[in-house]
Amino acid sequence: MCRFLAYQGAPVLLDSVVTQPCHSLVHQSLHAEEAKVPTNGDGFGLGWYGEREEPGLYRELRPAWSDENLLSLCRQVRSPLFFAHVRAATGTATTRANCHPFAHGRWMFMHNGQIGDFALVRRPLEAALPDALYAMRAGTTDSELVFLLIQARLEAGQAPLAATRAVLALIRAAMAQARAREPLRFTAALTDGETIWAFRTASDAHPPTLYVCERPGATILASEPVDGLRDCWRSVPRHTAVILTRGGVRFEPMEESLVAA
Repeated sequence: MCRFLAYQGAPVLLDSVVTQPCHSLVHQSLHAEEAKVPTNGDGFGLGWYGEREEPGLYRELRPAWSDENLLSLCRQVRSPLFFAHVRAATGTATTRANCHPFAHGRWMFMHNGQIGDFALVRRPLEAALPDALYAMRAGTTDSELVFLLIQARLEAGQAPLAATRAVLALIRAAMAQARAREPLRFTAALTDGETIWAFRTASDAHPPTLYVCERPGATILASEPVDGLRDCWRSVPRHTAVILTRGGVRFEPMEESLVAA
């Protein structure tokens, strides 16, 4: 599984969260403690909001621990909202197009998890995309496909929570139709540059980990705590959505039936 983090708050240099802490995301790319494997070396990505509505992206095939450009970029870029992700591939190619985060317009998305037996359901799920969004599909991951399915519902006027819930229900229905045996696991983050919606759910008892840390002027979401201030970090419960706004953090229960077998 992958590792990721999301930051919202007072503008900070990216390195203060992404590279400098003792258990930073770069450290986790080699030494993850709460994942199936400790190494997440199949590419990485950054996405941040600055002077424009659309996020900037930097995605690379090299492992995060070996890219000097990542260190330089994080030392120079300051942002009030950013995503960072290190990838451990689950059966798809190591290409730049498959690295997270994914962006479309002002929206950005990253994912840690899987659509179980994806090969069995990929075709019907891709068929559910509108033509314009299908033409935008640049990679081969289940994560990008999930994002585009959510995007289709956002463009149709659905709110982010409702859109995500609808997509999870669609995926589970396709998995049931295909008699998929592997689980659906969905720990993810979605943002429009103002609000962050994060999710932790699965069709089995093992959703990928997610923590939230509220500090004066900032909130961080992460697959694993990035520093030693453990009293700050709270584990997000299973079947829960977390909404980060400038006004604070809100937890929303998600229906287990959306992902249940």
